[in-house]
Amino acid sequence: MRGILWAFFLLLILAGPALSGNPGFTEEDRARLIRLEATLQTFMHQMDKRFAELREDMNKRFELMEKRFEMIDKRFEDINKRFEDINRRFEDMNKRFEDINKRFEQMMTFLWILTGIFVSITAVVIGFAYWDRRTIIRKAREDTVEYLEREGKLGRLIEALKELAREDRKLAEVLRSYGIL
Repeated sequence: MRGILWAFFLLLILAGPALSGNPGFTEEDRARLIRLEATLQTFMHQMDKRFAELREDMNKRFELMEKRFEMIDKRFEDINKRFEDINRRFEDMNKRFEDINKRFEQMMTFLWILTGIFVSITAVVIGFAYWDRRTIIRKAREDTVEYLEREGKLGRLIEALKELAREDRKLAEVLRSYGIL
């Protein structure tokens, strides 16, 4: 930037007398040139100071931006940690659900076993009761028939019919057909 200003300054100095039409370089021109140079040096010094201030401001702003980016990076790291914790919690919940499913399956298996045992015991009890009833009824029938034949009126009736059948042939044939004679 300084180089451009000096080149511009030299151009003004060299082109000034040629354009003005004055025959030479006077004392007044010399004084004007010294003042111009002093003004330019002051201007250049102020410009250097301003550029330094601007550089410092820019550096501060960049540092603040870097700090903000670091804070944002930290926030993202915290968020990532939170997501990892949430993922871990979901994994724990999935394990718990799997354990509950296994327990439920075990309970269902146990209930099926109990149901099978209950059905088996019920079938055996009903079968035993049926068999016992048939046996008792058959024995009771035989005992009843035997008793009636021995001591009851039916026995005496049969004996009476047998005696009659000795004399009556028709009756004897009927009794034989029923297996009584």
